Amino acid sequence: MNVHRLTPLHTMLSRMLLALLLRTGLAGTCGAAAGVTTTADGFSVPQPGFRFEFPRDHGAHPDFKLEWWYITGHLFDAGQRRYGFQATFFRQAAPNRTTEVHLAHMAVVDPAGKRFFHQERLNRAGWDSVIAQGSLNLRNGPWALRFVSPGSEQMELSGGIRADILFSLRLTPRKPLVIFGENSVSRKGDDPTAASYYLTFSRLEVEGSLTIGEKAPVKVTGQAWMDHEISSSQLSSDQVGWDWVSVQLRDEPRELMLYRLRRRDGTADPASTLQWVSAESKPRRSDFRWEVLSTWRSPATGAVYPARVKITTTDPESNTLRSFTIEPLFDAQELTGELAGIAYWEGACRVLDEQGRDIGSAYMELTGYAAELKL
Repeated sequence: MNVHRLTPLHTMLSRMLLALLLRTGLAGTCGAAAGVTTTADGFSVPQPGFRFEFPRDHGAHPDFKLEWWYITGHLFDAGQRRYGFQATFFRQAAPNRTTEVHLAHMAVVDPAGKRFFHQERLNRAGWDSVIAQGSLNLRNGPWALRFVSPGSEQMELSGGIRADILFSLRLTPRKPLVIFGENSVSRKGDDPTAASYYLTFSRLEVEGSLTIGEKAPVKVTGQAWMDHEISSSQLSSDQVGWDWVSVQLRDEPRELMLYRLRRRDGTADPASTLQWVSAESKPRRSDFRWEVLSTWRSPATGAVYPARVKITTTDPESNTLRSFTIEPLFDAQELTGELAGIAYWEGACRVLDEQGRDIGSAYMELTGYAAELKL
């Protein structure tokens, strides 16, 4: 689809898609209200006790309005030069259900070279874009994410960013799938329809190749995190954005996911959550405190984003307080919204403990700072 020839309808839908899909369903752990099965416009609402079936539920769910598959990760070449990457595939049903809009984002950061590359793609379903049902099989233009073979959860991710970047990666789960939420449902607000199914591979081993510019491809290895969310909900009227962090600890087989939904008055919505993921991939919710240590101002949009952030939480295994400093590998990791028109920060970070030791990797997403999200 030629993005310069978008109809006003699809321009509007692309903006809605980014605003609604990025992270609006990653919060909370209460069950959905009993008896509410559809939204006012007839789309499905996640239900308590839903029994997932795989590989079916790795694929698309067209009865729901919103869905996305989201991978972030950290790569190292043979000389231990470090890179970060993001790949996201979105689908949104049009109001009349006659079609779907598919948006995809790719980004790569090269901290040593102080370079950040990013690109968006927008297509109608079936117009150079496929999001299949029944298993994981996604494509938007030349970008693709799919299972390697039937019965396997090993994935292949291929993509590029204009003429600057080309990569082909194989991702292998090293821990079982995580299902966030209570009784299959992840809540994100008081509205009974504000819920999602939230599936995560919190530890993926990555290997493949990365090409930057005219240089020869280099072999890379690393780790990644993958979210798949299924929802039909929207932000509530008093919410202006959200902060999301995934943490992979280096010397222990545990991860953390934090979601902080911001209200207009600056407070966090009660649906905000931090969850630890055990070695057995069992999520456990814990209290947390979010403290901004420094900020970064975007020269492109003027937005002021949190940069270094301190997260204090209770470790559910030891019942002791832990503090983690999330520190960007490179400040300028803002996606400026070339198609959808909504800028947000999505960046590769290191994780420091109380003594300032590097103990892991993280990805952080910050939305609603360039402009309040209006849905």
